[in-house]
Amino acid sequence: MIRLFTALSVPEDVAEALARRQTGLPGARWRTTDQLHITLTFYGEVDERRADDLSVELERAATGGPFEIALAGVGAFGDGHRTRAVWAGVEASERLTVLAGRTRSAAGRAAIPVERRDYRPHLTLAYLDAQADPARIAAWIAGHNLLHSPPIPVDRFGLYSSVLTPDGSRYQLEREYRL
Repeated sequence: MIRLFTALSVPEDVAEALARRQTGLPGARWRTTDQLHITLTFYGEVDERRADDLSVELERAATGGPFEIALAGVGAFGDGHRTRAVWAGVEASERLTVLAGRTRSAAGRAAIPVERRDYRPHLTLAYLDAQADPARIAAWIAGHNLLHSPPIPVDRFGLYSSVLTPDGSRYQLEREYRL
């Protein structure tokens, strides 16, 4: 079994700019620059045969040509004492939503069940300990909410494997798909 997801990588200059914001929040386990990405679809644990089928189906998803996105604002998942992550938002993009839908449809064609929920593009900056102070989280969000990146070109997406470790997830690019 292999844990898989599709995602957009983040250019080095954008990752470095985000890294400069990753301070000042006790209880945050900040993502390293090589862990920063925008997930398209999370597939979970997949057997190798279905992973091969998915890889073929993702070729069909890689259409429509290049486009651009931009990061805008920050926020958190959860609320109050149950806040579990802080993230950078992604400006609304029909092309991104369509691409995410295609990568999700590829899962269906490969007989891989995925969660049914609306696509909310974001870039996770940190996971939070249960003890993280809600007031400090709110202050961090208020201090960084004007985040806005330059346009980020999207001309490919990747199929990544993920290995969970005590120090966080390690990601490996398994295959890349040009748009």
